[in-house]
Amino acid sequence: MQGIGIIGCGNISTAYLRLAPLFKGLEVRAVADMNMETAMARATEFNVRAETVEDLLAAEDIDIVVNLTIPDAHFAVTRSILQAGKHAYTEKPLVLTLEEGEELRALAAANGLRIGSAPDTFLGGAHQAARAAIDEGKIGKVVSGTAHVMSHGMEDWHPNPDFFFLPGAGPMLDIGPYYVTNLIQLIGPVKRVSALTSMARATRTIKSEPRKGEEIPVKTPTNIHALLEFHSGATITLSTSWDVWAHRHGHMELYGMDGSMFLPDPNWFSGEVEVTGKDGQTAPLEQGDHPLGIPNQDNHGDMKANYRTAGLAEMAIAMNEGRPHRCSLELAIHAVDVMTSVLMAGEKGEMVTLTTTCERPDPLPADAARALLK
Repeated sequence: MQGIGIIGCGNISTAYLRLAPLFKGLEVRAVADMNMETAMARATEFNVRAETVEDLLAAEDIDIVVNLTIPDAHFAVTRSILQAGKHAYTEKPLVLTLEEGEELRALAAANGLRIGSAPDTFLGGAHQAARAAIDEGKIGKVVSGTAHVMSHGMEDWHPNPDFFFLPGAGPMLDIGPYYVTNLIQLIGPVKRVSALTSMARATRTIKSEPRKGEEIPVKTPTNIHALLEFHSGATITLSTSWDVWAHRHGHMELYGMDGSMFLPDPNWFSGEVEVTGKDGQTAPLEQGDHPLGIPNQDNHGDMKANYRTAGLAEMAIAMNEGRPHRCSLELAIHAVDVMTSVLMAGEKGEMVTLTTTCERPDPLPADAARALLK
């Protein structure tokens, strides 16, 4: 059993604290936040200890520390976790630059520690069924595809949306990790990228309480259209935007030599996967009884599967078994390389060749997923 501590008690911490008890191999024991009142409120809500950040990092019963701070703090907090001799698991994105990722890699290696990183949604039943079908050749070699994540932005609903519009966030680094990571697990690492980037407005107006009407600055691209070339030869169009009021694009489509595949939103663990063959007939892909695809959360009237902490639990068990974990440092660093290279390509107006690569994470079939759950 791995003792878990959490640094950062914002909105996302509720998902980890609520869902962690579903899984074997881990037990959340303490939470910390820069604001002690926030930590105490979350601790009371979920019956765990509230500690200062320093005390949590020094706690002898904490083996893995989960970093749920804002993206701009991810590198510094994860570094402090490693320096305290603890294993680290962080929310996405792992870091904001490739250089930060490499520094963490070196620090972890020097101290015999592990780093894991969200997103773990690719472990869900829908995406694992898609992975199995691709590996079995159901649509043939993937040649091309599209991925779209577009909306108006977070200022309409988030109480403190400032960081979404600052360097290190924006739609590419905030929502893009779900799409990029899923593409990597489906068809492999990316070779080079090109992009066009822009932002529609210099400021945004908060529309939710308690800061309704306040203007906040926009300092990062909010409209990114990228082209990804994979080592496999596949080329994928990836569009991420917070300047779109409505659209009719599918979340993700892959086009193979023998058919096409239509995939659900990789921000969730579940959803319908459809396949069209050479005969032009489209049918749902059989997903079997994968436990991480069972809907368990109402999302505005639409039941979705949400098993965040699956990646953390899989890492904890992998540590016990002495094997690599699926939400790996190598995967996360490569995803950061893809996303930051896209932003660089847009800024410079030229194609950028990546300097990292990674292996596809091992599949997580239904029996392996069941082994994670209590």
